Amino acid sequence: MPLAVIPLVLVAAVLHAAWNALLKASEHPLGLATRAVSLSAAISLPVVAAAWLWQGRPGLTPLAWLVAMGSAALELLYFIALSTAYRRGDLSVVYPIARGTAPLLAVGVGLLLLGERLHPAAAAGIICLLAGIWAVRRPAPAGAALIPALMTGVLIAAYSSLDRIGVRLGPAWLYAGVLWLFTAVFLLGYATAMKIPEARLTIAPARSLLVGVLMTAAYFMILVALSVAPLALVAPLRESAIVLVTAWGIWGLRERRGAWIRMAGAVAIVGGIALLTTG
Repeated sequence: MPLAVIPLVLVAAVLHAAWNALLKASEHPLGLATRAVSLSAAISLPVVAAAWLWQGRPGLTPLAWLVAMGSAALELLYFIALSTAYRRGDLSVVYPIARGTAPLLAVGVGLLLLGERLHPAAAAGIICLLAGIWAVRRPAPAGAALIPALMTGVLIAAYSSLDRIGVRLGPAWLYAGVLWLFTAVFLLGYATAMKIPEARLTIAPARSLLVGVLMTAAYFMILVALSVAPLALVAPLRESAIVLVTAWGIWGLRERRGAWIRMAGAVAIVGGIALLTTG
């Protein structure tokens, strides 16, 4: 992995932790997510259009458009599952389960389907990840939040795998712009069909825009990283936000039950990430 990618992915992880904390604090996570993605897509669209003109009007292959559309559909399901999990469980339980599951699946996809190779220490990293996820769940069973949290992890691995392919089919920034636009359209369409009043763009525009900016910046950074580094390395490294989110859930949101075991689990997950990214 190029050294310059490491700080890029770590900054993206911090931004990701921030918007997840804001989403969990919201009374209507899916409504906030819809507003945030839609506003950020509306703002980023002219920026991407200007860059497209400045770069000589580069294009995306038909396959890239299909991959972007497929990834956006998975993003829709991801936001639905994540919002459901946050409504049912604690931030310090849901986030580690969702984000800790995703690297395991992403590593498997990278190795088995994309032909990527890892250092032998990956086996020890996987053991640490599994132990960390178990420790996070042990003091406070996820209960009704478990299934949507696990589904969130599956969907993260799925759309990350598609994005790894998509960013190689054209300029990463152009693919990201198209993907984010599709995601906004799908979220708005779903919110309209399901008659979700909290998704109206006039509700809390400042907060929605802040979350949208954090989301967009984090995701664009990850797509750039995926364009130059293997999925099996980028996906685990981005999950370093698990410790930040777990700590915020425990001390910021007062999810105190089994706090030290949860923190130990979060540290074990990050240890697994470190082993997975060795070499």
